[in-house]
Amino acid sequence: MEPSALRKAGSEQEEGFVEPPRRVAELGMVSNLRRSNSSLFKGWRPQCPFGNDKQESLSSWIPENIKKKECVYFVESSKLSDAGKVVCQCGYTREQHLEEATKPDTFQGTRWDPKKHVQEMPTDAFGDIVFTGLSQEVKKYVRVSQDTPSSTIYHLMTQHWGLDVPNLLISVTGGAKNFNMKPRLKSIFRRGLVKVAQTTGAWIITGGSHAGVMKQVGEAVRDFSLSSSYKEGEVITIGVATWGTVHRREGLIHPTGSFPAEYILDEDGQGNLTCLDSNHSHFILVDDGTHGQYGVEIPLRTRLEKFISEQTKERGGVAIKIPIVCVVLEGGPGTLQTIYNATTNGTPCVVVEGSGRVADVIAQVANLPVSDITVSLIQQKLSVFFQEMFETFTESRIVEWTKKIQDIVRRRQLLTVFREGKDGQQDVDVAILQALLKASRSQDHFGHENWDHQLKLAVAWNRVDIARSEIFTDEWQWKPSDLHPMMTAALISNKPEFVKLFLENGVQLKEFVTWDTLLYLYENLEPSCLFHSKLQKMHHVAQVLRELLGDFTQPLYPRPWHSDRPRLLLPVSHIKLNVQGVSLRSLYKRSSGHVTFTMDPVRDLLIWAIVQNRRELAGIIWAQSQDCIAAALACSKILKELSKEEEDTDSSEEMLALAEECEHRAIGVFTECYRKDEERAQKLLIRVSEAWGKTTCLQLALEAKDMKFVSHGGIQAFLTKVWWGQLCVDNGLWRVTLCMLAFPLLLTGLISFREKRLQGVSSPVARARAFFTAPVVVFHLNILSYFAFLCLFAYVLMVDFQPTPSWCECAIYLWLFSLVCEETRQLFYDPDECGLMKKAALYFSDFWNKLDVGAILLFVAGLTCRLIPATLYPGRVILSLDFILFCLRLMHIFTVSKTLGPKIIIVKRMMKDVFFFLFLLAVWVVSFGVAKQAILIHNERRVDWLFRGAVYHSYLTIFGQIPGYIDGRSRAPWEKQERGWKGAARGLFQVNTLTSRCRSLLPDSYTFQQVQEHTDQIWKFQRHDLIEEYHSRPAAPPPFILLSHLQLFIKRVILKTPAKRHKQLKNKLEKNEEAALLSWEIYLKENYLQNQQFQQKQRPEQKIEDISNKVDAMVDLLDLDPLKRSGSMEQRLASLEEQVAQTARALHWIVKTLRASGFGSEVDVPTLASQKAVEEPDTELGGRKKMEEPGDSYHVNARHLLYPNCPITRFPVPNEKVPWETEFLIYDPPFYTAERKDAAAMDPMGENPMGRTGLRGRGSLSCFGPNHTLYPMVTRWRRNEDGAICRKSIKKMLEVLVVKLPLSEHWALPGGSREPGETLPRKLKRILRQEHWLSFENLLTRGMEVYKGYMDDPRNTDNAWIETVAISVHFQDQNDAELNRLNSNLHACDSGASIRWQVVDRRIPLYANHKTLLQKVAAEFGAHY
Repeated sequence: MEPSALRKAGSEQEEGFVEPPRRVAELGMVSNLRRSNSSLFKGWRPQCPFGNDKQESLSSWIPENIKKKECVYFVESSKLSDAGKVVCQCGYTREQHLEEATKPDTFQGTRWDPKKHVQEMPTDAFGDIVFTGLSQEVKKYVRVSQDTPSSTIYHLMTQHWGLDVPNLLISVTGGAKNFNMKPRLKSIFRRGLVKVAQTTGAWIITGGSHAGVMKQVGEAVRDFSLSSSYKEGEVITIGVATWGTVHRREGLIHPTGSFPAEYILDEDGQGNLTCLDSNHSHFILVDDGTHGQYGVEIPLRTRLEKFISEQTKERGGVAIKIPIVCVVLEGGPGTLQTIYNATTNGTPCVVVEGSGRVADVIAQVANLPVSDITVSLIQQKLSVFFQEMFETFTESRIVEWTKKIQDIVRRRQLLTVFREGKDGQQDVDVAILQALLKASRSQDHFGHENWDHQLKLAVAWNRVDIARSEIFTDEWQWKPSDLHPMMTAALISNKPEFVKLFLENGVQLKEFVTWDTLLYLYENLEPSCLFHSKLQKMHHVAQVLRELLGDFTQPLYPRPWHSDRPRLLLPVSHIKLNVQGVSLRSLYKRSSGHVTFTMDPVRDLLIWAIVQNRRELAGIIWAQSQDCIAAALACSKILKELSKEEEDTDSSEEMLALAEECEHRAIGVFTECYRKDEERAQKLLIRVSEAWGKTTCLQLALEAKDMKFVSHGGIQAFLTKVWWGQLCVDNGLWRVTLCMLAFPLLLTGLISFREKRLQGVSSPVARARAFFTAPVVVFHLNILSYFAFLCLFAYVLMVDFQPTPSWCECAIYLWLFSLVCEETRQLFYDPDECGLMKKAALYFSDFWNKLDVGAILLFVAGLTCRLIPATLYPGRVILSLDFILFCLRLMHIFTVSKTLGPKIIIVKRMMKDVFFFLFLLAVWVVSFGVAKQAILIHNERRVDWLFRGAVYHSYLTIFGQIPGYIDGRSRAPWEKQERGWKGAARGLFQVNTLTSRCRSLLPDSYTFQQVQEHTDQIWKFQRHDLIEEYHSRPAAPPPFILLSHLQLFIKRVILKTPAKRHKQLKNKLEKNEEAALLSWEIYLKENYLQNQQFQQKQRPEQKIEDISNKVDAMVDLLDLDPLKRSGSMEQRLASLEEQVAQTARALHWIVKTLRASGFGSEVDVPTLASQKAVEEPDTELGGRKKMEEPGDSYHVNARHLLYPNCPITRFPVPNEKVPWETEFLIYDPPFYTAERKDAAAMDPMGENPMGRTGLRGRGSLSCFGPNHTLYPMVTRWRRNEDGAICRKSIKKMLEVLVVKLPLSEHWALPGGSREPGETLPRKLKRILRQEHWLSFENLLTRGMEVYKGYMDDPRNTDNAWIETVAISVHFQDQNDAELNRLNSNLHACDSGASIRWQVVDRRIPLYANHKTLLQKVAAEFGAHY
């Protein structure tokens, strides 16, 4: 088809989709042909827009739904074009207008008005765009009218352009012209911005031009090789620019779309216009029908960003709104307007200090009180930062800037100033995240093979510096998939720096790790690796990992059937990689269609690195992990198990060192979490991790014997919380003991509980159950029971041991039987389903369990002998010895004590050394005894006498007891002749014994010192076992525990109910809650890693770099403007003066109180201001969300620049100019009075009692002067399903009746203005049945008036304002008849209206002035707000 035929076809198609009127359609077609005669006819490329379904769909949908703006009336302007031609008021020349526009009949003789003389027509510029000579990547663009609905543009981007809904929207604004930026600050900005975009899948919205901040963003995207053709890690950069300021835009025009349009970036010939940036992926070109007018896109961009931020995206089953953040660099008047619009719409802003102009002005005053931001101060700042154009600032413009900056700073929760190296901020990404959290608390190509070969060489040389400087440059844009083969090579050859480099340049582990990749990695394990040999024996990775992690975990990989292809079996012969050998690209070409096969690919890669003991590689991968605490603890467990089997000593020590490092990482992240939120950090401990075999962090730490982790204060606090059950931790033991001995004391409030429902005395059964099931109570009851058992046992042995067992002895038998049942229960208690053999092995691995079994078996033996009359006495001896074992069991009971527990551990550890030295001592004792016996006594044949002479007598000699006759036997005559031999031998024996005892003391002292250092950790680690034992132990002590055992027997054996671990020690969270918790953990892990990086910079090898940075910083300080430094000093001095003044007031109050001989009233105590702005709202009766600074007590809502529901803009009125008494010569507010049917025609004019508002007239109110309104606030207590009142932060929670009318974005109180002579407001009548009006009037008369007076409303003007009466109608009882009658009579008259009971909270979507009234009601009832 010839081009002419195509043009004809295009014209015919255009005529088909254009709507009437016919004349406008013809004008639009001619306009298209006239404006594009250079590009459409001369440079138009042959193309077939109908050959592609997507292009055909786009060519039909866009003109029908998206319009452009066209001037239809030529009025000559006094200005000339750049070429010296006559132009219209719209900026276009006569030739660029329609023929009908130059001689219109309709508008003859009228002045040019853009509202009348600029009309919408179907757009003629859309499709694909390619930047000639720069990149072959195809971008998207569209020309839209400035009045295009945001929903239409959003539909175009998500449905036709195929963009995924973003997780974050980053709006970058600032200087539109090129500006100088410090290299370090530029690097920080680029790195931080791209890092956030990579990790969150965000859309970045800029002005789209190749200049200023837009160029900075484009170069950041280019430098980090972020391609928009990949779903994971893709960065969408959308440029919203003004159509009338785009240079060479004629080449973008075609009636049916350009696929693609070639665009030439010509900076030299752009003049006053600007070029599009080639690094942006999508362009929205906003048209208002004018030429050369900048800033046209700002309103549409603001509306679009707000619309996108109001959309919801379902992620992990949770529908959340898309967060948005505005990042500001430099900028001029347009930037200030953008920031103002963003904060007005509730968008958080991050201002980069040091970038210049507007950003620096706002940064300088951001921490000042609003009252201190005066016109003179802003004038001074403008003279500093706008030196070149300061003379162009008029007084009215400075006033306008002051008002906007005041409004911006007033919303401090939305403003974050990024200061390089200050406030603990390390990068822009941290500032962006802090801004979001802060706001949320308030609300294959040419030359590819060549580049690939160079990268292979760099990997083979292990020269990451060459790769960074020579390969990863602006000359080539790397795709993440192109780096996957070399990523595998770097992993196998253990080159962590390259792994880090590839991760920095876009490689996503979720895309990288596939079945084939992981199988290939395990096939290339090092042959010398211990895991390699174990894998050859067990043939499956899951088996080896189950053995290393323990049987308490579930298999990480399912055992595949033989028919399954992707399985991790025995590795084949080791394959070594080299540059010219195995080609990895074929592997990825074969597996590119596979999706990720496990729930956590980072976990699989981390395990692969850990089993090979690769420290740096494991650290890099762990930094990418999601469940990072569990991952670190699991790695510690694997490494410790491998070190036990490792024969190489060096390798074993390296494994233990890496295990300790993993433990330190877990401690570091948990510390960050615990500092941030103790409750959520403790949830991480007991959360069931599906990725790590359905175990918990606490269980992994215990199995790995990570004593440092378990001894962490946060974990010990959690164990203490479990130990006390539902009791408060601060309860004294004496209180617990009293309540155990005297049960009725539970009803006196002596014991405090954590749960509020147990605080009252109305539920004695629940309090008793919570008290007696607490592990601490169970423990002390068992102690009392055990002491009673020992006392009774001792009494029977010493006093009441009869041939026939007495009732006391029978009680001992029953008692022991209950102990046997409890030990049996502990043996078979298997909530983790480890199996009987594993559980038995775990049971007998504990020393105290062995002692229990030994004592029980010895008791059975003694009982058997005791019941036989012939062996009654031996049975008594055995039982007496058994009593000693039962007494030794007390040592285990006292290990829970913080005082005795560590000492018992010291004794236990030292006993091991004592036994070795007792052996040496026994050598001397026996040798001396045998020699002595042989010398003094001849041929002694009695065995017991031999023992006495050889051992007993020698043992007594150690203590200096040397009797002449040990057993009373007279000495033989020949024994006297041997006295000399005996003395010599005894002396030698005593010397040797003394030497041995002195030697034994030295190791004991050394052991004591060593154990003493770690005793606290060991005790805290072993404390868990005792707590878990009594946590799962029945509440009743022996022998009453038999009743619990009977119940347990029925449940487990008869009813077959499986055992379950208590949620306090193992808890499986919901998917949504788990996803939120893990996201929070990831965020704090980033904080930990940043702190670690900071500490690493303090190493000696970083000294040279640190000196260089200090020199650079010194140069920057010397280059600072003196006035700029003085401004910072002024801020510090002002803050210091404020602190001194507050200190003086505090001292004055102290002196006054002391003089009065009392402590004074706490209400009068002056509160010292903190260094940071307080964000929590003030809860005083008449206060706002918070008490503003002095001077900001004037009405605020009534001075908003944009008047609601109309295009009127108020005259800016700064705080200092609000009072009528203050002189304001340039004050010239516009006049606006809306047409209302109910408006009073002859109302007198008056002045607003609160001061100037920036608008004269009646506005949208019904009359001049005060407009009286009534706001009934109908409230009730919020209750649970059981009828109990809900509480939050101790305070009760209220519910209020609210209504949402059609076309309204917020909920509102059912009040407002009233008809003349009526009592009830019109809004209330619209939701209430007429038959209930009289009854509600009676409720109002009985209600409580909480406020009467002026209301700060956006509709107020200088001559009309709202005065309101707020009446509280509260229903105390949920069964109140009036409340039930009210609920039955609620009915929305309008189909679009909604009614509901809304929880009273400061974050509810309610109008600001309504929130103020609700806050007073909440304060009146002492309720939560």
